[in-house]
Order: sequence, then structure tokens, then C-alpha cells
Amino acid sequence: MTHGDASTPAVGATGDGDRVHVLLVALLCAAAAAPLLKPGYFWGAHDARHDVYFIFEYLRGVQGGDWLARWSPDFSWGYGYPFFLIYGPFTSFLGAVLVGFLNFGYTQAVEALFAAAIIVSGLAMYGFVRSWLGRNAGLVAAVAYVFLPYRLVEVYVRASLAEYVALMWLPLILWSVRAAFQATRPVDRASSAGRHAPFLPLLAAALSYAGLMITSNLVALIFTPLLALYCLLLLLNRIDEEQPLRGLSRESFFPLVANVIRVSAASALGLLLGLLLSAFFWMPALSEGGLVNQDQWYGGYYDPELHFVYPHQLLEPGWGFGISQPGPDDVQQGALSFQLGAAPLALAVIALFGLAAIPAGRRRELWLLLLWLLLAIFLMLPISAWAWRNVGFVSFAQFPWRWLMIAALPLAVLAGSAALLGGRLSRTLYPEEELGPPSRGLRQPGAPANNRLNLATLLLALLLILGSYPYLRVETIDPTPQQGPVSPAALMRFQQSSNEMTGAPQWVDLSQRPLWSDMAELYVQADNPPLSPDASAAEIDAAIARQLAAVTSKVDYRLMPQNETLAVWSEELGAAHERLWVHAGAPGQEIVFNIAWFPGWRAYLLGGETGPVVAELPLAREDGPLARIVVPVPEGENYILLRFEDTPVRIVGKAVTAVGLLLLLAVALAGLVFWRWRRSEGRPVSPRRSGF
Repeated sequence: MTHGDASTPAVGATGDGDRVHVLLVALLCAAAAAPLLKPGYFWGAHDARHDVYFIFEYLRGVQGGDWLARWSPDFSWGYGYPFFLIYGPFTSFLGAVLVGFLNFGYTQAVEALFAAAIIVSGLAMYGFVRSWLGRNAGLVAAVAYVFLPYRLVEVYVRASLAEYVALMWLPLILWSVRAAFQATRPVDRASSAGRHAPFLPLLAAALSYAGLMITSNLVALIFTPLLALYCLLLLLNRIDEEQPLRGLSRESFFPLVANVIRVSAASALGLLLGLLLSAFFWMPALSEGGLVNQDQWYGGYYDPELHFVYPHQLLEPGWGFGISQPGPDDVQQGALSFQLGAAPLALAVIALFGLAAIPAGRRRELWLLLLWLLLAIFLMLPISAWAWRNVGFVSFAQFPWRWLMIAALPLAVLAGSAALLGGRLSRTLYPEEELGPPSRGLRQPGAPANNRLNLATLLLALLLILGSYPYLRVETIDPTPQQGPVSPAALMRFQQSSNEMTGAPQWVDLSQRPLWSDMAELYVQADNPPLSPDASAAEIDAAIARQLAAVTSKVDYRLMPQNETLAVWSEELGAAHERLWVHAGAPGQEIVFNIAWFPGWRAYLLGGETGPVVAELPLAREDGPLARIVVPVPEGENYILLRFEDTPVRIVGKAVTAVGLLLLLAVALAGLVFWRWRRSEGRPVSPRRSGF
């Protein structure tokens, strides 16, 4: 077939498997995590404090029995807000498991998650590129993806854990959807090659896309339109292989539609299943996220037009640890670097000269990735101001330089494709007789020579590492009292000093609310003696327990007379609930809680101290700048429970996820049954026929 690349041998079908390449990818990428082994923690990195306190807050919910925690009780000086309703919970959940159940320290958990994501990112990129450009291209692309300067910025300068882990999912998603399209090839009865049931690619697409959705909704929103374009190209490639699109007639229209449905069904169902699996997060985030006050994250410093990248900054080799600054001199002011990286950029340019020798379908994929890269670069530059003002898809990134995270993937793939350049540039590390005659031009992606480790591939990988070696450094410093060690008191000081983690529901007047609270004061007073920077894990745990015990209630006791008219006693306080004994000697009494009102809070009258729910009590929102919860109470002596629960949309989201899990299990069982049937028929199915 001259119009496609179906005749190209399946990549990875040569010889002794991937063990050498996979091991080498893991070892080389692990070198990017080496600075994390340095004693101490990078407290000065932009989000390093956020990472540990996100884990701290999520663990508070888990310890209270809520594995899908949404409410963060200690943010906003103890008034709380539903942070994990709008922020992907995946990394915080993993960190909570490491700290709460595997005895990691908070900073150790963050470093462990970064290290794991670094290695998995490399392996994911290797798998994606190997599936259509060969093992050597996969190895170079993997190293490029991990050692790109901005990827190192994300770890050691920004410490943006959720964003870094989110980018780990991108090559996995592309790999799985590509494999799903390849799995629909028609059967070649003469050779017994061709179609196999696309169960594995479908499952992989579902899990990886769901993983992205619950890790970073910001990355998911930016990436999904680009994913749609990639899927469209894969669809056109597959259709063109079987039914050339040139010269279509009226009679061929309906067969073409049927073919489009057949070819795209597996990938479409996989991505749809991913949406179902992650519905517990994105449905409430989409429906209720607007109820969280967004004003503090827009305007002023957050104006995107103050943070455009200037062309020279894409090549400027300087390095800084500060935050983005307006104007063209960020690095000179000690800010973070916006460079693409000289080595990967040079390899990508070199690889472009060999595209003509690559089969048409794969060449089109590389051209699309080049356009993807150019679009990301364009949206970082000042000339894209109109797009930032008028195209919502663009502004999801918040800062123009954040499009570097989208540029990283196509740049890494293009750099990896430079490994296809063979001939005299390459000297095999395997016996020549195993490879056949040497090539003088570009190695075909499926050719054995591109699946045998050679010296040129190693040199390219080392070039990428050496190009980024000066940036493999981390600033480990002792925490200030406003940073850590991790404790409620340090969290309160950090919020006061930085105005970070101080979000609020939309009914809170940000201009009038105080920047401190009685709860914050109690936490700080309980930090006695203050934790030292070198405190042991046991000392930190003891301090956290002591400080949490200092706040025994969220009731505003300044408004409680504590006499025969109204008396309140807190029996139990959790991360998202409080149980009270209340005596109301007169009608019209009410309790004001130091908790910001938000849909989901409900109050109940109990039939005793630990008795069942007797009735639901009305719950009101305070008419004031704090918009706190107000609960009217009946006369007499009663027990009352205030609890944060699921709203209808959260319940529906969980139900949709449950349906997704059942469908996932059904697909997995169907795949297992099919595989066993094929083996019983003597026709085993190999996922490598689809490149997966």
C-alpha cells in the first residue's frame, strides 16, 4: 500500500524483546531524580509547601473516614473550603496513603512521588514512541521528555507535583489510543496477522485518561482538544489504508461511515470510559466549581499578559529559582527559565530533514506533532494576546509560559525521531550479521536496526542528559516558621504570610474578611515548644496531634452566652463534621459555626449522644463577610450533628463512576474470555500487533 504504512513491519517484533532498552530508560531517567536524594527538602520551591499541605489536608479527610475528601478544614485560617472539589485529588490521595499507612514523612512522600513520576514518564514516552518509531527512537524520546529543561523546572523550581504527574499520563493516553486504532486492522488470512480484540488498548485508554482527569483538570482541559486532533489523524490514516479517500463516490459513502465507526470505536469507547471513571471528580467540579470564589486568582500578578515569553527566552540557557516576572528579563531577575533546550531542539530540527523517508502515515503523525509544538510556542509569545483574550481553551493555562508543558511532548518525540538517522552515523552494538546490510539513509521505523541498541542512540541520549546536567540541582533549605515542619500552626503562619491556600466560597467577601482567626491562634499557641527544622518524624506527629487537639470546636463561642438561655458543648470534632450537646432555654436560638457555608453542609437532630438521626434541621448562611454556617436549634436539651455530605451532583458523579467501574470490569472479563478462546483455538493474540 503506497498511501499508508500498513506494510511496515510491526515495531518491536524483532528479536529479544525490550528488556535492555526498558532497563536503560529506567536507569537514565532515574538520574533526573538524583537531586531528590540530597538531605533536606526544597522548601523554597514555588509549590513545595503547597504539596505537603495538600497531602496533610487530604489525610485529615481520610482519617475521618472520607476517602474521597473534598472539604479542607484548615485552609482559609480554619474556616475551610472545598479545595478538592476543584483540584485534582490523585497526587494528594497517593501522598496521604504514603504518610498515613506507609509511615512516610510529608516531605518524603512528595519526593517519592516526584521520583516515581520521573521514571514512569520516561517509560511511558518510551512505550509510546517505540510502538511506531522503534526502540531506539523511544529511548531517545524518553530521555528527552524527562530531561527537557521545563520538566526539570517543574520538579526543582516549581515543585508542581500535580502538573508533573499529569504530564506522565499524556504519552500513555496517546500510546493507548494509537494502539486501539491499530487493533482494528483487517485480518490477513494468509499470514494469520491483523486484527485482534482491542481490549487491552481500550482499558489502557480508559485508565490513563481517567488518571489525567483526576490528577489535573487544568492539564486535561488543555490537552483534550489536541488529543482530539491526534485521534482524527489516526482515524484518517487508518481509513486511508483500507479505503483511499481520494476519488470517493456516492456509493462508497455508507461503507465509509461504517468503516469510520468500526475503526474509531475502541479508542472512542476507551476515552468515554475514562470520563465515566473520573465522573466522581469532574461532574461536581464542573457543576459546583463556580461556587468557589475565583477573584483572588485573576488580575494583578495573575494577568496572563504580564507573563508572556519573549522569543530569546526560548533559547536563553540561564537558570533561576524565582517566580515569573513581567518583561523579557526573568532569568536576570532570578526567575525560572522558559527555554526549550538546545539539545532537544537541535535534534528535532535535524530529524525534520529525514521525514521524507518515513512511511506516510507515521510521517503525518510527526507533522501533526510539529504543528502541536509550534502552536504551543505561539501561545507563549506576545503575538498571541488576542487568543488569550478571546479563546477560553487558551486561557485555561493561566500563564502563557505554562504552554511549555504542552510543548514538551511533541518536542521529545521529534527529538527521539532523530535516532532513525542511520548509515555511517550509527555503529551497532550487536553483531553485524544479525542486522543485515548497513543502511546509508534513514532507518525505517520497523527495521531491525532501529530496534537494536547502537552507539548513536546512546550518544544522543547522553547528549540530552549533558545538555540539562547544569540544571540538575535543588535548593534544599531549612523551613522558616511560616513553612514547616508540617503542622497546623505552620500552615496557619504560611497562609497569613503568603495569602496562599486561602480560597473561599463565592459568598465570602474577600475584601472584608480578617486574615487570621481564633482557630489559627489556638494552633499557634499550641506550637509550644516550636518544632525545629530537624525534628524527627515522631516529634512532628506528636506536635500535630497536640495542635489539632487545641481546637476542640468550630462553634463561635463568643456568640454563645453559655447560660440557661443557650449552652453548647462540643462532643466530637472531625475534619468534616461536629457533634454537639445543646441546651436552648428559649425559642429562636441559633449556633454560628466558624465554617464557611457551602452546599453539602447539613445539620441533624439526634436521638441521643450517639443515637440515630431524628430530623434534619434547617441550615442558613450568615449575612456577613464570612458567610458562615448558622443552625437554628429547637428548645430543650438535644444533640446536634453538623456534617459535610454529598450534594445530588456528587451522588450522581459517584454513581456514574460506579457504572464505569462495572463496565471496566466487564471489558476486562470479556478480554480474558476472548484471549482464552483464542488460545484454545491455537491462535494466540499478541498485543504487539497493535504496537501496545
